[in-house]
Amino acid sequence: MYNSKIINMRPDKKNSENILYIVATPIGDIEDITVRAINILKQANLVAAEDTRRASALFSHYNITTPLISYYEQNEDKRSDLLIKKLKAGDSIALISDAGVPLISDPGYRLVKKAIENNIKIVPIPGASAITASLSAAGLPTDSFFFKGFMPKKKQKRIEAIKEIKEYKATLIFFESPMRIKNFIKELSEVIGDREAVLAREITKNYEEFIRGKLSDILNKLNLRNSVKGECTLLVAGKTEEYISENSFVKELERLLSKKDKRLSEIVKDIADRYNISKKIIYDNAVKIKKNLNL
Repeated sequence: MYNSKIINMRPDKKNSENILYIVATPIGDIEDITVRAINILKQANLVAAEDTRRASALFSHYNITTPLISYYEQNEDKRSDLLIKKLKAGDSIALISDAGVPLISDPGYRLVKKAIENNIKIVPIPGASAITASLSAAGLPTDSFFFKGFMPKKKQKRIEAIKEIKEYKATLIFFESPMRIKNFIKELSEVIGDREAVLAREITKNYEEFIRGKLSDILNKLNLRNSVKGECTLLVAGKTEEYISENSFVKELERLLSKKDKRLSEIVKDIADRYNISKKIIYDNAVKIKKNLNL
């Protein structure tokens, strides 16, 4: 039987000196934290937190009284040096991010690298992750996946980044802000084709939602809303033969031709490059489509 008293224990600090703990915290539901993580946070001499305010709420809920110090992107270099000194002096330190597993699109890499260089023991304390949580419920292939995280904010760099991974056969996983998610989905479909995808929003929270379908289907559903809210994780099927079939590029041709914002030669080249099909095949189909749609 589960003994709830265990989370109120404060383990002996003498057993964990000179250790840097990388501790996963909840991504939404505050109960998604392991008993071990709570005990480590209680036993550490210091906790380095990306957001001390969010950490304070977690600490209050679980009666954790360990001192907090801020550790975020802008102060990562200086704080890393300070924390390494404390670790070398004998302290044990736990690193936590805003939510989920530290270092995954969050600060921490510099600290871990310096800890390794100084022969400091590093112990991961696993737990909640938006990557694995969304992947497990998405219904897309899980035998191989590629986590890209947040894409560049500038459009040209973002398009280039998408092109670099468009041939990947693994399921693609992205983090994106709710303000940019619709535009990002549109760009994705234009570069890699209208693939099967899943948008996981507000994972583990009260308004958790999984929107499944083609990228175009997801975009259409989002366009019906006044706004998109909450943390977004987008999963997209990897490239398979399905996405270089005639049906796929014909559908894409119809969409691009209907927009009438590009010359036919540009559209043909774009589709040919994207689907690795000869320009003649693309052109012949484009002529048929224009005739059928009276374009």
